[in-house]
Amino acid sequence: MKLAWRYFISLLFLIQIYVFMAILGILFFPYALITKKGALRACKIYARYTIWCARWMVGIDSEVRGTIPTGEVVIAAKHQSFFDIILIFDALPQPKFIMKKELLWTPFIGLYAKRLGCIPVDRGKRGATIAKMVKDVAKEFEEPGQLVIYPQGTRVIPGAHKPYKVGTAVLYQGLGSVCYPVAGNVGLFWPRKGILRKPGKAVVEFLDPLPAGIGKKEFMEQLEEQIENRSNALMKEAGFDSDGVR
Repeated sequence: MKLAWRYFISLLFLIQIYVFMAILGILFFPYALITKKGALRACKIYARYTIWCARWMVGIDSEVRGTIPTGEVVIAAKHQSFFDIILIFDALPQPKFIMKKELLWTPFIGLYAKRLGCIPVDRGKRGATIAKMVKDVAKEFEEPGQLVIYPQGTRVIPGAHKPYKVGTAVLYQGLGSVCYPVAGNVGLFWPRKGILRKPGKAVVEFLDPLPAGIGKKEFMEQLEEQIENRSNALMKEAGFDSDGVR
């Protein structure tokens, strides 16, 4: 009975946050078309609303740890669910995301992502994608903002292993920027798929930055080691082992 109630509340939670997304998207549409500040304002409101609702409806408390970067930097983050996007977006002053091209056709998300300066990539064309991504990002870097990339390329369930893609290193070197690794345990409470949301403390943590100028191989090794080790530690802190099992 208790589990059935959790499923019901989780479903209600998901329905209402997407309804709110649609309402907010319509209300801010003219403002977002006129200025990027309008798109940023709407998305900030949505992120904070979702964080607030997650806390009181399904019991997901949240915390952002570490030093939040404010300049033009690259951020390479662990990606376990939609909620880590929300937490990172809320924490950063002017976030831009590397996103899969298909999301441009998603109602509201596509329009607002484009207005924010997010960079769409075609994951089916690897070589051409990396070259175009660096070119597009360099253009976007002319305006202030923090560029967020998910080095594994997709959401990965807690405990699963998926290789880190070299595109992150190419981007880091091409921009000549420092890179902030970000760890997390969010997928334990807000899973990649399914309806059920579990109570607990979801954490994303900004780690010490990797300075500009590190070689590609060394950069990728350091990046993966820092993110994976700290993400495993955050999962253990939440009562799970490194395989994501209680």
